[in-house]
Amino acid sequence: MNYFPLFADLSDRKCLVVGGGEVAERKVRLLLAAGARVTVNAPILGPGLAGWRDEGRITHAQGRFDAGLLPGQRLVIAATTDRSVNRQVCAASERLGILANAVDDPAAGSFIVPAVVDRDPLIVAVSSGGAAPVLARRLRQWLEVVLPHGLGALARLAGEMRRKVKRRLVPAARRGFWEAQLAGRFAGLALAGEESRARQAFHLELERAATAPAASGSICLVGAGPGDPALLTLKALRRLAEADVVLHDRLVSSETLALARRDAELIAVGKYPGGGWTQQEIHQEMIRHATAGRRVVRLKGGDPFVFGRGGEELAAAQAARIPCEIVPGITAALGCGAATGLPLTLRGSASALTLITAQGGDELDTLDWPGLGAAGHTVVVYMGVGRAAAIRDRLLGHGRAPATPVAIIEDGTMTAQRCVKGSLAELAELIVRHDIRAPALLVIGETAALARDGSPPRDARSSAGPAGWVKVALAG
Repeated sequence: MNYFPLFADLSDRKCLVVGGGEVAERKVRLLLAAGARVTVNAPILGPGLAGWRDEGRITHAQGRFDAGLLPGQRLVIAATTDRSVNRQVCAASERLGILANAVDDPAAGSFIVPAVVDRDPLIVAVSSGGAAPVLARRLRQWLEVVLPHGLGALARLAGEMRRKVKRRLVPAARRGFWEAQLAGRFAGLALAGEESRARQAFHLELERAATAPAASGSICLVGAGPGDPALLTLKALRRLAEADVVLHDRLVSSETLALARRDAELIAVGKYPGGGWTQQEIHQEMIRHATAGRRVVRLKGGDPFVFGRGGEELAAAQAARIPCEIVPGITAALGCGAATGLPLTLRGSASALTLITAQGGDELDTLDWPGLGAAGHTVVVYMGVGRAAAIRDRLLGHGRAPATPVAIIEDGTMTAQRCVKGSLAELAELIVRHDIRAPALLVIGETAALARDGSPPRDARSSAGPAGWVKVALAG
């Protein structure tokens, strides 16, 4: 982050704009909207600035740049058509410790002005750090369309109600109450401009919340998918945004964790060979936070109920009488198959699919190897890198042809994804030869030959504009 984002209170503060043209006029308009006392230093003012001067809204310091105007200024904006003058303004401001901006020359100044969406008192600022100002402006235009104009009224009403909520509700209950109001009838009425009815709805809900029993905590088992954070479900994103505590697996990506609520407590409870958290310790940690009234998200790679021990965690929550929700995720077999173009079933080639895990010493002994050894049957092995030789031998011993195609997918769905293909007979050797490391998935069967090599293809719509990047949902 090259620039620290902040919102400055300029009400009745002195600000200086150097320059008298159209660009200077745009900057002055923003400063006046923020309540600043603006002085414009320029030999000549354009029509708009001259009109504001005549109305007494701005002060005109006529002439070329005068460094004597700098002391006492809160902000300075250099908006002349002369780059050298703009740099001179910024350098003089820097010597006095005053924040300064040079229009179209971010390196010269100490702050930049973002593109702004104004839903007063709600302000959305967009900046590319000066790298791509046209992109920032385009994103602002898109936000202008998708953000309802009623958001300002909603923010104003919420501010009006804050003190009442503080008086009536204990701190632990406030966040949940506000989240419910901003996704419910109060928000819908405010956005529609029905402020009187919105106030009535809010007061009714506040009275209910103030007299209701204290809310208990909850547990939500959330599938994080195979790795790519874009494959999270909408419900998973909502639960991450609401969580007070996130207990996450070791392999959940940092990009996925960044989607959690900013002030949520993130606790890594991953396992690894010979160490890490035990399953019982994870149960105890979930229950400890939930019984303290917190909303706990247990964030698990893939799907909680596919080799994720989600069933055990659900049973632990139920035994403790804690509400537990399940949010499914895309399991690795489906994600990796899609990312490599590998169909797990295909008419005429593969009519059956079995997902197995090679983790644990007794797992392989309990499997139906004669069934797995049949042709036309796709076998996907989770956590099988270390036991590839044993899996190969059992399949060959129960009739699977040595030439059966295999695909080994490492870091599936991620940018570092690799896919190595070969035959069942050389499965273990492929892993050694290509230095395959976990997390990796073994796909055995006729359709494995169709897998693509390399990184997963990215959404082509991402080049079409903001609509391909961001989805905004306002519940009402």
